[in-house]
Formats: sequence, structure tokens, C-alpha cells
Amino acid sequence: MILEFMRDDHRACDHLYTEAENALAEKRVDEAKNLFDAFYQATNHHFDMEERELFITFEKRTGMMGGPTQMMRYEHQQLRSLLESMRLALRENRVNDFFGIGESMMIMLQQHNMKEEQMLYPMIDRTLGEDGSLMIQTLRKMEK
Repeated sequence: MILEFMRDDHRACDHLYTEAENALAEKRVDEAKNLFDAFYQATNHHFDMEERELFITFEKRTGMMGGPTQMMRYEHQQLRSLLESMRLALRENRVNDFFGIGESMMIMLQQHNMKEEQMLYPMIDRTLGEDGSLMIQTLRKMEK
């Protein structure tokens, strides 16, 4: 199911962020930078899987172009902006800014993920039906 596949990816991204925060809190700055970069890449990859494959297929099948997928794309833009700000803060060793922006980012990301997991992914699973497994194969083949 798309729900399980994408929820597991959400959790993997969240884990990387937690590890990055913990490393930074413990003054392991280089490790924190590497972990945050991994989180940044994984989160952007997740957004790309949705925007380049999942959402487009859902929209074609349902004819819904302006509904939940449009809102998710908008939230992706907002989250990408926060991630960029965090990346810059970390690069410039502005730790307090990193944590401050990170708090807002995580609240938004958790709300975003909840909407996807509780509403959008189940809708996509119902829409794709048997083709869901083919979609998962396509998503797995996308470059990280």
C-alpha cells in the first residue's frame, strides 16, 4: 500500500532529523551537518516522489487538479524554504536559529504528514487499487 510505503519514508526522514538535532545538541557539529544534509536530501526526495509520480498519477486518474495535491505542493514549497533557512543557519553556525527554525519546520512537517497519512494516501490507495504495487516499484526506482 502507498500509505505504508510513504509513512515508512516519513518515519525514516524524521529519524534522520532527530539524529541531526541530537548531534548538534551534543556539540558534534560535523556529524550534525552530515545528518542534517541526509535529512534534507531524504525529505526533498520524498517530496519529489510525490510531486513527480504519485500526485500526477492520482490527478490523472481522478481529474482532481486543484484539491489536496495542490495544497500538499504548496506546503512542500513552504517546507523547502524552511529547510533552506535551516541549512544556511547550520552552515553559518547559527545554532539557535537552526533550532528555532527547526521547531517551526517540525510542527509544519508533522501536520503535513498527518494530512497525507490520514487523508491523501488512503485516497490514493483507493484510486490506484491493484496498480498501487506498480507505483511503489516506480517510486523505489527514483534516484535518491
